[in-house]
Amino acid sequence: MSGGPELMTHHAYDEPSGYDGPHDEEGVEPPGDGKPVLTPEQRKKRRWKIIRRVSYAFVGLFFVLPAIAFVITYFLVDVPSPTEVAQNQSQAVTYLYADGSPMGKDVPRGGNRVLLTPDQIPDIMKHAAIATEDDSFETNSGFDIGGLLRAVYNQATSGVGGGSTISQQYIKKATDNDAPTLTRKWTELAKSFKMNQTYEKKDIITAYLNIIYFGRGAYGVGAASQAFFHKEAKDLSFSEAALLAGLIQKPGRSENDKVAHDRWTVALDRMVKNNYISAAERAAAQFPTPIPVEDSKQQAGAPPAFIVQQVKDELAAHDIPEDRYYAGGFQVQTTIDPKAQQAAEKAGTEALQDQVDDNLLNALVAVDPKTGGVLAYYGGKPVVQVNGQDQAGRDWANTPQNPGSSMKPFDLVAFLKMGKGLDATFDGSNNRVFDGRTVRNAGPSSSCSQECTVADAMMRSANTVFYDMVLNQTKQGPVKEAARQAGVKTKEDGGQSIISTKDNNISIGGGDTQITPLDMAGAYATFAGNGERRDRHFVQKVTNAQKEVAYEAPKDGKAAFDSDMDKSRQIAGNVTEGLKPVIDFSHLHCPNGHECAGKTGTQQHAKVAGEPSWAANTNSQTWMVGYTPSVSVAAWVGGDGNKPLHGKNNSPIYGATIAGPMWQKFLSLYLTGTSGERFDKVDRIGGEVAPPPSSDVVTTTGSAPSTENNGDEGDNRDHPGRGNHDGDTPSQSSTSNSSKHPKPPSSSKETPTSGADPGN
Repeated sequence: MSGGPELMTHHAYDEPSGYDGPHDEEGVEPPGDGKPVLTPEQRKKRRWKIIRRVSYAFVGLFFVLPAIAFVITYFLVDVPSPTEVAQNQSQAVTYLYADGSPMGKDVPRGGNRVLLTPDQIPDIMKHAAIATEDDSFETNSGFDIGGLLRAVYNQATSGVGGGSTISQQYIKKATDNDAPTLTRKWTELAKSFKMNQTYEKKDIITAYLNIIYFGRGAYGVGAASQAFFHKEAKDLSFSEAALLAGLIQKPGRSENDKVAHDRWTVALDRMVKNNYISAAERAAAQFPTPIPVEDSKQQAGAPPAFIVQQVKDELAAHDIPEDRYYAGGFQVQTTIDPKAQQAAEKAGTEALQDQVDDNLLNALVAVDPKTGGVLAYYGGKPVVQVNGQDQAGRDWANTPQNPGSSMKPFDLVAFLKMGKGLDATFDGSNNRVFDGRTVRNAGPSSSCSQECTVADAMMRSANTVFYDMVLNQTKQGPVKEAARQAGVKTKEDGGQSIISTKDNNISIGGGDTQITPLDMAGAYATFAGNGERRDRHFVQKVTNAQKEVAYEAPKDGKAAFDSDMDKSRQIAGNVTEGLKPVIDFSHLHCPNGHECAGKTGTQQHAKVAGEPSWAANTNSQTWMVGYTPSVSVAAWVGGDGNKPLHGKNNSPIYGATIAGPMWQKFLSLYLTGTSGERFDKVDRIGGEVAPPPSSDVVTTTGSAPSTENNGDEGDNRDHPGRGNHDGDTPSQSSTSNSSKHPKPPSSSKETPTSGADPGN
């Protein structure tokens, strides 16, 4: 019995002869810690067994299963035909006024397009598209592994460039799905692969060029060749084909000359690299200037062209670019008030009817201070005659110009933010010298005493006071910041306006400082809105074909001039107090029962060689910007650049000559018959209490001032007689002024000793 356990143990460990170590992992537990002790050979075998199993799992997970899923997806998906895509792309966009009434329909140019066959699209157009968009097109199977890896790398390193082939781009446009999801990309790859297995390459590139968006409302190369060059696609030159192919990546910026030139250059260089054109052809290529934008021609029942462009730009900034714009069946409810728009068009048209100067142009924009919505937008004529031919007019409401003295309220904001106020005093006398520069006021009524209050200087538009204020107290940077806080959108903010701080010309709105009427109306709306800024906008709401809301404008405002809303309100209220007397001083009037505040502005023309003598005393830009509690209005009358503008008998024009009456006409048409409104009162910054309303606020409707300058004392038109500006470039030397006397004393004609704008 004593041998039983021994025998059982022996059988449990039945080892071959010569065994001198523990079992492998399938053997007995070794003595001690209970883990088998492996030989080097056994460890190696075990390691490779693990590697094999992981490899099988990896292959199954990342190759076999995806391959099976890809095959399943391949058979489940369909590739949309160009005809189906064209039907979805060519949808008109319906525009509504703010009250829901119809404004018109924006019909895409491609709405009547014909899908071209492979033979109708020249090889050079196909080659240009291949070179710029997918140079492996002839050999890839719908997707390019190298391109995908490059795209991943570029995204990881913040580089530029995607990995989509022409087939993938076709699918993306055909399905109108650009969602950044794996599901979308997976389906896109399957459809792209299926497209390449189903169709020949010549059919794929043809389908792509029939649906891709080029800009100007043109889908497909047939529509694009007409839109840009007024010719059939078969007649495109290699240079024209390069421009169209280059614009595929940036169709929404087709009218930007720099972008168009850059994209044309890229396309030509890639065509050379891919041996589609020779180096000699590349060297001889001339940029193919597109024809004027035909979309600017007003179609019957179409919304105003300039409003349409503003809406497009606004929606593009909110993820509805131009190609989606025409493909969504959208309905756009704008902020445009039909009564206000009619008043703006009437005031703008009538303002220039009896003028004798063909160089005069104008614009008017009205903004609701309570919402930031643009109530009316008149940018001039959408179609103009050039050498007997219709051409697209320029949108002057969105073109930056020197603001002249209408810049001074931003000087005041910067001053108020320092804790100083309207009752502070400066030397307001004429011909003051600052750092060797002589700065003048614009006439007797613009000059002030040596103890001139800021309030009086604003009313009189005394240049010397505001030049001094900015140069020696606020500095230029805070003035620029005040304008931006109010709502001026500069180029660095994605806007059009320019505010230059390189010299003190900013203080009186001259030099390189240029602001659009749209921005001026929006910025003054912040004053009217008691210091609460709401970004000006054209779109209330956008709904798609399924009546779902695709975009809705934000409704919240924010304190503009200080993080404390009460402080911002006080600053805006003080600006309003400073601007109210300007209305009466400028011989302008508000509709009955309404209070108004505002500022004129003028930029002097810089006379050039060959001009008549009368051009020395003329102006090139004039403004009236003002507001009531319910509407802010910017009216601009000027020329295209440094033009000597004149009225009858070659008399100069001023801020209160044409722009002022146009502003007044709009308010009369828009507000007459509405309830009267007055500004809120605030404490004066500096500790003083605001005085009660005075009789200098005109609340009765009066006749517009004469369009001819009469030189009456107190007239706030800007004085032209200041001569040339020694040592200045034209952009720096133009004089801004906003006083109104055409016959100043001889002392006011002194030339500055250096580059300061005498101002307005």
